[in-house]
Amino acid sequence: MTTTPLPAGSLRATSLNAARRATDLSEVAESEIDLLVVGGGVTGAGAALDAAARGLSVALVEAEDLAWGTSRWSSKLVHGGLRYLAHGDVALAHESAVERNVLMTRTAPHLVRTMPQVIPLHRTISRRSELVLNAGLHAGDALRRAARTPSDVLPPPRRIPAAEALALVPGLRASGLRGGLLGYDGQLIDDARLVVALARTAAGFGARILTHVRAKQLHSNGADVVDQRTGEALRIRARSVVNAAGVWAGELSPDVKLRPSRGSHLVIDADAAGIAGTALVAPMPGTSGRFLLLLPQPDGRAYLGLTDEPVPGPIPSVPEVPESDVDFLLTGIRDVLGKPLGREHVLGSFAGLRPLLEQTQRKESSDLSRKHAVLTSTEGVVTVVGGKLTTYRKMAAEAVDAAVKAGGLSAGPSRTTAVALVGAAPRRHLADVEAPARLIAKYGTEAGRIAALADFDPELAEPVAPSIPLTAAEVLWAVRHEGALDADDVLDRRSRTGLNPADRAAAEPVVTELVSRALEGVVD
Repeated sequence: MTTTPLPAGSLRATSLNAARRATDLSEVAESEIDLLVVGGGVTGAGAALDAAARGLSVALVEAEDLAWGTSRWSSKLVHGGLRYLAHGDVALAHESAVERNVLMTRTAPHLVRTMPQVIPLHRTISRRSELVLNAGLHAGDALRRAARTPSDVLPPPRRIPAAEALALVPGLRASGLRGGLLGYDGQLIDDARLVVALARTAAGFGARILTHVRAKQLHSNGADVVDQRTGEALRIRARSVVNAAGVWAGELSPDVKLRPSRGSHLVIDADAAGIAGTALVAPMPGTSGRFLLLLPQPDGRAYLGLTDEPVPGPIPSVPEVPESDVDFLLTGIRDVLGKPLGREHVLGSFAGLRPLLEQTQRKESSDLSRKHAVLTSTEGVVTVVGGKLTTYRKMAAEAVDAAVKAGGLSAGPSRTTAVALVGAAPRRHLADVEAPARLIAKYGTEAGRIAALADFDPELAEPVAPSIPLTAAEVLWAVRHEGALDADDVLDRRSRTGLNPADRAAAEPVVTELVSRALEGVVD
């Protein structure tokens, strides 16, 4: 299948900035649109793109910023569902494998890399458990083949000797290591960047992307919203409404009952963990189908996760990682590594809340289904909840299908399996982009434009602080084209500098000044 490029136009068509936001907000207040999407996470942005690509008039409102909620707190995996296979949910694993293929081969190959991962086989892993794990990897590979993902994108798994396992993950404990299982999966360079790419691609099809606009109340024919930057209240009229507010969906649709689950990660010094380009997947003792993940990142850090704890009570704006989760993760990985990780190796932490649907039968949060649900209220408001990042596109398509039906809209089927996101290109073509590899990994084909900014003005090539891989050119690009409206948007979503509090503090003064200057000169 070939991919569909954006409609004819220029970079201007996909650019999000303060001037475009003001124009779009003014226009949407004066007319009726086909579909209003509430929520600027991966599912909401995906729904906006899906609907706009079908030719519907669309507006998306987000109370804060793109990828503000759970979408920026994921493990950044685009995975084939090994865990779901372990629980016997072949259908969900197949769905994951299919959607992974779409992302890696058609819509966003510039944002997803092939990630090798090793399951170490220490003496604590019985031969029977090894057989089960190996069978799971090969079952996952069968799903990979069924999804038509080429083996040069995701090679088949194999058993490797101890020496090779140690070469791939030098930090592994050598004593008692009899080998390892090597598999492959997909890894996002940055989950927040995927959301921004979706939103910008939707904008290229005409969608109005309105961040810092909070929905106060949903109706079958629109919503009452408030512009957070001015305090102005207005009514957006729409023929249909999709509630994609994630863990906050129940606040807008009280009939939707959620049981949020917290997934915590620690940001670790990769050298201290002895991990480079290969991820470490460690089965959790005493559990079935649960793993600890040590995931290398392009910036010399690694993410250690993942917890699965229920979160009762009010939903926090930004979830915090409790000390109990820090202890759990450091203790859980201790016996797998040659040198234990301590708190001195923790550079930062983050936690995301999974919007899991409440079920009649009470279960542990780790056992609640990761399947998504699309619910239509008696008033006709469509709510989409559950699921996971990998399958966002299918969730979005089903939500738009339901909204089309609820609103009596005229639209064809979803087209997004073949819509390439901004910056996308086949991997073989990305190598021809004239820009540093770090920029290509973040921006794809647009990396050349950021590099050109720095070539035109050498000061823009300077990092915003020593040893921080964020340049002034990238800050300027974020404000002019990616919808960043303040320093927080740049530090915490357009880049992930904010994951390390020390780096954030060092970069914030310069980024604040750069954003202020860029906003003064931004043009539609």
